[in-house]
Amino acid sequence: MRGGKYQDTWGGVTGGGVKKEYCEISRQTPRYQDGPNFIGTSGHPLKRCSMAHNCLQCIKYLMFVFNLLFWLGGCGILGVGIWLAVTQGNFATLSSSFPSLSAANLLIVTGTFVMIIGFVGCIGAIKENKGLLLSFFIMLLIIFLLELTIVILFFVYTDKIDKYAQQDLKKGLHLYGTDGNIGLTNAWSIIQTDFRCCGVSNYTDWFEVYNTTRVPDSCCLEFSENCGLHSPGTWWKAPCYETVKIWLQENLLAVGIFALCTALVQILGLTFAMTMYCQVVKADTYCA
Repeated sequence: MRGGKYQDTWGGVTGGGVKKEYCEISRQTPRYQDGPNFIGTSGHPLKRCSMAHNCLQCIKYLMFVFNLLFWLGGCGILGVGIWLAVTQGNFATLSSSFPSLSAANLLIVTGTFVMIIGFVGCIGAIKENKGLLLSFFIMLLIIFLLELTIVILFFVYTDKIDKYAQQDLKKGLHLYGTDGNIGLTNAWSIIQTDFRCCGVSNYTDWFEVYNTTRVPDSCCLEFSENCGLHSPGTWWKAPCYETVKIWLQENLLAVGIFALCTALVQILGLTFAMTMYCQVVKADTYCA
């Protein structure tokens, strides 16, 4: 101690203010525990800097693990989509207006977006990069808002969507069994077999497709070659659109739980991103 001021370990004097080096977390606690300029007292920038750093590290690794799982999930979705595209063609393509709207394409696009978002989140977390963290937050927020908008519009325009969907599906029946539409053909065959139904609104929908009293063999109560040429008494009578709709309503709880879990995961990601972003800003402010 010289002239009423404390000498620090680097030969500087602390009486004139706290040096920036004290805000570095790797430094040891100051040697002096008394005096008017003790920098370890409650509420001082050094303690706040240490607390911000510890909190930042905790959130950092939690967000990294979260986004790593997010990225791995995207890899899995993308892999399933590619497998469907390679092995099943345009599987589950029922719409004639949107031929690219197949299960395979939807999974590929979804998986790609999830992978990109997860990758940005991982790098932003591990590097503590404010730009990447903010980009992750904005991308996830946009997707969340789009999903929310789609759900709201679906419930508002349910009747119009029902009418348009049935018309579009009936148009798609004319592509059944044609070249280049193996995905649509397979999808209708699977639906009619598994749900024990025939046609969109009635088995007579197929009469316009074949221009005769005939249905695909997948409409038969007991499958056999060319059984679709037999009498209507050997065919399923239930309309596929209403049958699938009823099935969805019966499994509404499972659909709701899936949607809720998806929303919670996205909200959790938004919370992690914004919290870590704020902690990085605080750490920069306290330790500047």
